[in-house]
Amino acid sequence: MTQQRQIPQFAVVPGAQVHGVLSGNEKQTVDLVAATYRVHGEGDTVNPPSYFLRFPDRPTSRIIALPASVGGGTPVDGIKWISSFPENVAAGLPRASAVLVLNDPATGYPIACLESSIISAARTAASAALAADRLSVGRPRPRRVGFIGTGLIARHIHTYLARTGWEFDEVGVHDLSAEHAAGFRSYLERADPERADLEQAGASPRITVHGSAEELVRASDLVVLATVAAKPHLTDPSWFSHNPVVLNVSLRDLAPEVLLASANVLDDVEHCLKAETSPHLTEQLTGNRDFIDGTLHEVMAGKVRVPTDRPVVFSPFGLGVLDLAVGRYVYDALAARGELAVVDGFFHELDRYGRGAGQS
Repeated sequence: MTQQRQIPQFAVVPGAQVHGVLSGNEKQTVDLVAATYRVHGEGDTVNPPSYFLRFPDRPTSRIIALPASVGGGTPVDGIKWISSFPENVAAGLPRASAVLVLNDPATGYPIACLESSIISAARTAASAALAADRLSVGRPRPRRVGFIGTGLIARHIHTYLARTGWEFDEVGVHDLSAEHAAGFRSYLERADPERADLEQAGASPRITVHGSAEELVRASDLVVLATVAAKPHLTDPSWFSHNPVVLNVSLRDLAPEVLLASANVLDDVEHCLKAETSPHLTEQLTGNRDFIDGTLHEVMAGKVRVPTDRPVVFSPFGLGVLDLAVGRYVYDALAARGELAVVDGFFHELDRYGRGAGQS
């Protein structure tokens, strides 16, 4: 007997609602990302290669499709559609914009379209905070953090570090744009959730805007790379001789020589070794993957131990399954509150045999 199925409702979730759910729930989001990495590592996901839509007349721009499916206790299918138009920045607009479509696993019907630049930034920041925590095990907890690149992703990573228990004596900043570096410093001064109390106690972390990337790297135990660099510009392994933890979030800042002198942890090997990322360039240079120590899931599962006598670099390609998991979390939270903005009649012509029209 065929099981009765119903057409699900379709909702639109704007950015303000996404922000409202995720803000203040950074710890829960990190835990969700950790759980999703475990599900992915156990093989209960589908995460095909991303598809890059490029434009001959706009060579710096691209739109990326990330289809995925997550199993586990809260299954969901869907796709993220994220654009990167760097020339927006000169016009005063954010570089990236995105939407996320969630599909019902039972019927395949889409159930929601969510504004996803915030989801993308949140899952990236949660992944970075998780990696910083797990890759610091066995070595002194970093007390000096440095950010190279000062956009939305850097702000989110700082927020996720601060709200998951990290405390720093020094915060370093470097950006090719002095204006952007100054803006990030202002953000740090007003947005650090503990800064006011620390200032009152005379223990506020020192904020330094560095004039060069080398100066920042040498002064940091935890280095956050969040740029839009298309090619490696951090090329000297000696800058990293103090063995920092490096969150290679933007994926293309580090030359192969730096990776070859470091321990390397990826979120997914096959995904990272594409599109001329730093790990991909290293594979092309060496002709092998021997420089890869393992994945973050393997570190979390105790299958890989990260050495403490070398720099450790975390290179996350950014898995679509993470976007889906965070998007489903937002969707379920709004549904539980009765706050989903449902689009009545979104699906039309639902009678397969043409006996009627419309959605009842």
